[in-house]
Order: sequence, then structure tokens, then C-alpha cells
Amino acid sequence: MREDTVSTDPWGRVDDDGTVYVRTAEGERAVGSWQAGEPEEALAYFHRKYDELAGQVTLLEQRVRGTDLAPAQAEAGIVKLREAVADAHAVGDLGALSARLDGLTEVVAARREEVKAAREQARVEAKAVKERIVAEAERIAEETTHWKSGGERLRQLVEEWKAADRIDRVTEAALWKRLSAARTAFAKRRKVYFAGLDEQREGVRSAKERIVAEAEALSASTDWGPTASVYRELMQQWKAAGRASREVEDELWGRFKAAQDRFFQARSAVFAERDASLAANAEVKELLLVEAEKILPVTDARSARSSLRALLERWEAVGPVPREQRDRLEGGLRKIDDAVRKAEDAEWKRSNPEARARAQSTVDQLRTSIEQLEKRLAKAQAAGRAKDVKDSEEALVARRSWLEEAERTLQEFS
Repeated sequence: MREDTVSTDPWGRVDDDGTVYVRTAEGERAVGSWQAGEPEEALAYFHRKYDELAGQVTLLEQRVRGTDLAPAQAEAGIVKLREAVADAHAVGDLGALSARLDGLTEVVAARREEVKAAREQARVEAKAVKERIVAEAERIAEETTHWKSGGERLRQLVEEWKAADRIDRVTEAALWKRLSAARTAFAKRRKVYFAGLDEQREGVRSAKERIVAEAEALSASTDWGPTASVYRELMQQWKAAGRASREVEDELWGRFKAAQDRFFQARSAVFAERDASLAANAEVKELLLVEAEKILPVTDARSARSSLRALLERWEAVGPVPREQRDRLEGGLRKIDDAVRKAEDAEWKRSNPEARARAQSTVDQLRTSIEQLEKRLAKAQAAGRAKDVKDSEEALVARRSWLEEAERTLQEFS
């Protein structure tokens, strides 16, 4: 029975004393002893041990080829299985398992190179990312004056740095030093700016406190016109002074506006009372304006001026009217005065002897010129000089037109 076992199983045999051997390329090797049964049972048992070992090799192959198992872990698994195969208490093609492990070693070596290349590429990309981060941080530190957004962006850049892959230690340290220096420079520049801003705001506060003090001192004034002008000037000074801090600005503006409101409300109350007392004056001037309008149209400038003068004396005697009616009433009377003045100018022009003499002289000259042109035209017609006829006719047309205008002007003096 044992000889049959030796002849029928290509990978192992059971000796007469029950020792079980496995056949390998290097020769036979004892893998165990079997005393409890037939040699076939012994070989079957040690075949199952082989199958278990082959299953471990298959599982490692699947993990290496089908997952992202790290090369170091894969190599550790291969080494462990090599030792298991070399010392295996099993019967089967142990050489084939070793060959499969050799093939797997080549796969892991290739994978290691891929990982190495990928890691190197990641380091190159990470270096580019961090150089970009540092460059932007340095630009912000040197140029940005939007302090809030600049500070927020620097914080974001630090988070981007932390999220990026690490690079070689020397380059990492140098770039981080530049990033830290940029953040420090930005913080210093921001501190200097706000220190200057605080100083400027302190100057604005002092200027506006002076404006407010003057406004409050004037709030009880009854010198309405000049004080109102001063308040307008103080408002221009307030706008030109710039802005203090928000709290100071709000507090000072509240005081300034309160003082201004006290003055103008008091003025409005006085004017309202005054306007109420002047309403009767407006009614009288309405009647005087209606009376003055009867002077128009002016037919006698001297009489119109006399009537208007007497009416103006009554107008002035009435006194002031409410402000909202003043322009309309005064404007209506001014139109009538303008009409009388125009009539006076026209009257003077008509009665001016020098102007009348000049007008008469112009008429006489044009009449003489026309007589001479008529004689010249007659001679040209008699002689058949067409060009002279044409020139004389055109000149006559012009002179007669001028004469009509001159005679109208002279008529105005009649």
C-alpha cells in the first residue's frame, strides 16, 4: 500500500515508519509523521495543509493586485509566506507557490516605483502650491490696504498650507519662514496704519468738539440772519473735518444737531409769529398792486410816474409782509415800474432834438442819393448800358428800403 502511495502521488510519500515526505526541486523533505491510519489519509491531510497555504498566497495576490495595499505591507506578507512555504508541513507543489511569490514580488517592486513616482510628483505639486501660497502672502503683506479682507485671506492661506502635502524638510522650513515673515510684516503695517488713523481721528475729534462748542454757544442767539450764516459755515467745517471714531462721531453729531435745531426752531417760531402779524400788510399790498396795475398800459409817462410814485409811498408805509408772499408782491410792483421806465425812455428818445436832427439828416441824405441814382439810371437807359442800368436799379432798391426805415424813425419824433 505504501509503495502504491509513493508511485501515485507526485508531491509526496509516506515511509514505512509513517514519516511523511514532500518532494521539491532540492529533493525530499520530511514534513511530518502519520501513525493513525492509511498512507492515503496522511497524504490527504498534508494536501489540505498545502491548500491552506496556497489559499493564503491567493489572498495576498488578490490584495496586491486588487487593492491599494502599501508596498511595505505587501512585502512583509510575501516574506512571511516565503518562510511559511520554506518550512511548510504540507504536501504539494511548493515550488509553484514560491514562483507565485516571486511574481508577486515583481509586482510589488513595480508598485513601489509607482508609489515613489507618485509621491515625488505630489511633493513637486505640494511645493508649487506652497510657493504660490507664500507669494500671495508676501504680496498681501506688501500691497494690501484692505486690512480686514487681507487678514482673513492670510488666515485662509495658512489653512491651505496645512492642507497641502509636505515636502522636503529644508524647503518646507524655508517657505514657512517666508510665510511667517509675510504675516508679521502685514500685522506691523496694519498696526502702523491704525495708529496713524487713531491719531488722525483724535485730531478730527478735537476739531469737531470745537465746532460743537461754538454751535451750542449760538443755540440761544436771536440774531437770526448772521447766526444762520454761522451755522451754515459750521456745517461746512464739520464736513471738511473728516470722520472720528463711530462712537465719538455719533455723540458729537447728536450735540451739534441738537444745538442747530434749537436755534432754527426758535427762529421759525419767531418768524411764524411775525408772519402772522404781517398778514394784514399783505392784504393791503394786494389791493395796492391791483391799483398799480391800472397804470398799464402807459400812455402818458409823466402822469404814470407821478401815480406810481404816490402809490410807492403808500406801499412803503404799509410795512413788511410774510416772507412767502414777499417775492410775488414785490415782483408784481417791479414789473409795473419797469413798464413806466420803458415809457419814459421812449418819451425821452422822441423828445431828444439831437436824435431828431440826426434822423432828419439821414432822410435828407437818402433822398438826395436816390435822386442822383435816378438820373444815373436814366442816362444808362438812354445810352443802352445794360450793366450800369442793372447796378443803378439794385442801388435804388437798397436806398429806397433804407429811406423807408429812416422815415419811420423820423416819424417817431413827431
